[in-house]
Formats: sequence, structure tokens, C-alpha cells
Amino acid sequence: MESIDFQHRTRLVFELHGISRLGELARQLGCGRALVVSDAGVVAAGHFQRGVDALRAHDVTVEAFLDVHENPSSDDVDAGVAVARRYRPDLLIGLGGGSSMDCAKGINFVYSCGGKMEDYWGVGKATGEMLPMIAVPTTAGTGSEAQSFALISHPRTHAKMACGDPRAACRIALLDPELTVTQPARVTALTGIDAISHALESYVCKRRNALSGCYSRQAWRMLSDGFPRVLRDPLDLEARSAMQLGAFFSGLAIETSMLGAAHALANPLTARYGVTHGQAVGVMLPEVIRYNAAQVEELYSDLWRDVMHQDLAAQCQRDSHIESLAEFVQRLVEMSGLASDLESLGVDANSIDELAEQASQQWTGNFNPRPVTVEALRDLYTRSLSRCNVQ
Repeated sequence: MESIDFQHRTRLVFELHGISRLGELARQLGCGRALVVSDAGVVAAGHFQRGVDALRAHDVTVEAFLDVHENPSSDDVDAGVAVARRYRPDLLIGLGGGSSMDCAKGINFVYSCGGKMEDYWGVGKATGEMLPMIAVPTTAGTGSEAQSFALISHPRTHAKMACGDPRAACRIALLDPELTVTQPARVTALTGIDAISHALESYVCKRRNALSGCYSRQAWRMLSDGFPRVLRDPLDLEARSAMQLGAFFSGLAIETSMLGAAHALANPLTARYGVTHGQAVGVMLPEVIRYNAAQVEELYSDLWRDVMHQDLAAQCQRDSHIESLAEFVQRLVEMSGLASDLESLGVDANSIDELAEQASQQWTGNFNPRPVTVEALRDLYTRSLSRCNVQ
């Protein structure tokens, strides 16, 4: 068995209407000055004000940084650090999707330890203690609330800098499934596919272990069942709960293991073509499953057995568990309204060599269960260029 050295650093609070407890939880951490990191969409949905009201009800003073962009860059972090230096908070709150939570972590690195965001690219580079942080996700996707990593884009190269340190882990993850109901349909689709990709890749990656497998497998069961239900009925709170908890477990699975080739292939698509991360990873997953089959066939068979009773899976029965699983994942992507081939996303076949070279430099590819060469990555892009919709 693989060795394990892991400590659960984040307290999970999962509760319908749980955002009303935000002030109580802040006080439990001994904090009274909160900097809330969020974005305009969360403000428009009313969740930001609900969080502020809950904080003020417990006499926690509040300052806000609301200029978070999708795929936040170090420029976003620097702007947030400037607010923090003026306000001098004793608590950071990431209220929103993965971008808000990652930006809050990035602010924490630079505000607490000095320097610039690039100084923390890698693992374990924090130079001192960091502010306590509460994550309040309003999407069910990234699992950032369960992780000690912040993904921050370089402002010029657009490369995603993975900045991780145990001290960056959130003290509390406050999961309120009601907050996810207001997501636009496309955000539900993108974040849901992202969470599913985390479960799939962490379950088979080289760093998988007995603990991560528990998280990955349970996440897959919850997400593969909850996702179609949420697509059919966005107001289904049971399905929303399954998605939010599943995304959290997927985040824990990443924290205890790693990801793989689908994420390595996705990042250059985001950097070169601006393809949203959930879309990029979703379009690559079916071919990555087929590519990895020779190495982890039995593990993929586990995942297929978990879903083969579902109505959707009955339409995906093929000659092998691998083909059935790959088709099931493709069908999830398509039923969510996302593209299932690269040509539909405007990817030019002439750019594949460059994309493959960039993908080969992505950290996550090192943990793919089957080694990925530049040639293999090129072939995966080529196979994903054009794909017939599942009938």
C-alpha cells in the first residue's frame, strides 16, 4: 500500500441555510474583523449580503473585496492585498465559486507572508503563519474549500500557478446547498463537470491511496447521480446537496492524492483559446479514460459498476466497461449543453503541436497512471478534435 501522511485541517459544516451561522463561526475562531472576498455575481444573487448580515449579527466588522475575475490572476491578488493592508483583517472569507476562494487564499499568502504571488508557486513555500479562512462555496465544482492550494493565473503567460501550503487550508468550509440554486445553468454544468473530473482523475492517479480512494469513490457516486438530477430540476435541493458534498469530497481526494492527464490537457486550452476550465477538462476526459485503460482497467470498472444501474448508463452499454464509462462521461458532458469536441470550441488542428508541448509541462500530467509523452498528448488532442454526438 502507498504510505499516507495527511491531517484533516478543514472543519466541514454542511447545513441548509448554513450561511446564517457565518458570524457564529467567525467568533468561534476568535475573529472580529473579516475581509470578504467575492464577486459581482454573488452580490447580485444576494448571497454576499446574507453573509454580511450574518457576520454583523455577531458584531463582526466587514470589509469587502469584490473585484475577483474568473481564473483570478496575481493582479487580482495584488488588488485584494491592497484592501487587506488598509483594513487589517483577522479573518478572510472566500464567498463564491472557486475563483473567489482561490483569490482569498492568494491574498492570504501575500498579505501574511509578503512578497508576490509567484514566490509561492509550488508546495510549502509560506514563510509564516497565515490568517484563518472560512470558505463559503456558492458553486459545486472546484473543491477549493477542501484544499490547501490556490490556483492563480500568471497575468502575462496565463499559466496556472498552483500555490500550496498546509497553512493555506481553510479552517472551516461552510457548505449551504441553497446557495448553489441560483447558479446559471451554464455555471452548474461547468462546475459539475469539473467536480466529476476530480473524482475520476484522483481515483486512478499515481498518488492514489486507500484514503483518497474513499473520497474519490464516494464523490463519484454522489456526483454521477446528482448531476443529471440537477440538470433536470435545478431546484432539487437533495441533488444540489449531493453535488456540493461530492465536490467537497473530490477536493479532499485531490488534497490526499492528485489529478492527471485530463487536467494537463485542459490548461493549455484555457491559456490559448480561453476555454473555460470545466469545458476544457470535460472535452478531454473520454479519450483520457480510453488512453489510461491499459493501466487502470479494474479501477475504471469499479466506477462503471457504480453507475451501471442508472437510466443514463443503460444507454451507454458497450463491449467493455472502459468504453461504457467513456461514453457515460461524454453523455454527461453533452446533456449539460457543453461541447464534446475541440473543433466546436474553435481549436485549430494546426495548434495541436504547440498545445501538446504546453500540456507536457503541466504538473498534473506527472501523476497520470499511464505516462504521457508529447506524442501521446498530441494524439489525445487529435482524437478529441471531432467526435460524433452519442445517439
